[in-house]
This record gives sequence, structure tokens and C-alpha cells, in this order.
Amino acid sequence: MIGRLRGTLLDKQPPWLVVDVAGVGYELEASMTTLVALPAVGEAVSLYTHLSVRDDAHLLYGFLRDQERTLFRALIKVNGVGPKLALAILSGMDEAAFRRCVLEDDAKSLMRLPGVGKKTSERLIIEMRDRFPHWEASEPALAELEAGSQPAAPRQDPLADAEAALVSLGYKPAEAARMLSGLEAEGTTEALIKAALSRRMTG
Repeated sequence: MIGRLRGTLLDKQPPWLVVDVAGVGYELEASMTTLVALPAVGEAVSLYTHLSVRDDAHLLYGFLRDQERTLFRALIKVNGVGPKLALAILSGMDEAAFRRCVLEDDAKSLMRLPGVGKKTSERLIIEMRDRFPHWEASEPALAELEAGSQPAAPRQDPLADAEAALVSLGYKPAEAARMLSGLEAEGTTEALIKAALSRRMTG
């Protein structure tokens, strides 16, 4: 089991990233919450990881915070929730926001996430009440991430990259385009994704 990686961030193409550890490049998939908080390419990075072993692939998932990984592991134990949907949930809201949805029976907010319908949102609330870790929610996890983040290196076409990343999370191309409409001034791919997801959750 690979539980943590520490090395140099080689590439960042949401939702994928590559970390060089002693000459070995590890490819990981991460939530947008983690991706927007990563340092620039070429900088040192340390990630908590979860290894998923399937018949056809070994998939590695990366998390900047141990709490996010803990929530990911709890989510994939919920009936009907796999790694892809778990990452979509973590991309749309941080740990504190998800905890609030569970404790306040806020199925409506969960249903704004791609792939989460009425039944899935109700199942998440019911099952996660018993499984949810007892975390302090006095401050949003994302704010803590942003406080230590560094600007990402600009890409040639951040808008196209952001749209592709949203589609990979489960949003339909037309919906992803609407979410990004008018956000060109946000700049980097990560900033565009963050702004689009924020718009989706508040709209």
C-alpha cells in the first residue's frame, strides 16, 4: 500500500498530476480542492494517497489533507459511490461543507454535484451520519488550503483545460461550458475550475 508521496510536482493537468519521487514519476488523480491548492510545477509537494487495485489497473489518488483522504475512503464505502463520484463530491465541496450537508440533511446542495441524484444524496446523508469522522468544522478546509497555496504555472489554453477537467468529473460538455461562461478573466486552469464549481454550488 502506498500511503504518502513526497517529491517534485512534474505536471498538473486536472484531474491528473505527476509527482517525481527519487526519479520515479507517480501519476495520481486528485480532487479539484487539492489541485487548486497545489504549488507550481517544479515545486516540492507532499500528498496523502489511496491506492485502488482493480483487475485492469492500479489507480493512485492524491490528497493534500489527511482529512480529505479519510472522507474519500468513507465515501467509497457508501453503496453506489465509487472513486470517480467520490472525487466529484470532494471537488464540489470541502470536508467542512460536506459535513454540514450531512448534519443538516441538506440533500439539495449534494444534488448540485455531478452524478448525485435524489436517491444518492439521501443515501449519502443516511450512511455518512454513522461513518462520518468527528472533525472540528470551525474553519473551512478549503480556506486552510488556500492559505498555503502558491500560484500555478499558466497553461496555453486554461479555459479548454478547465472544461475538460469538469467533463472528467461528470459534468456534460454543455453544462461545463455554461459553468465557465464569462470566467475567462480568472486566469489559470485551477482558478477557472474553482470559480466554476463555486458558481455551480451557489447557483
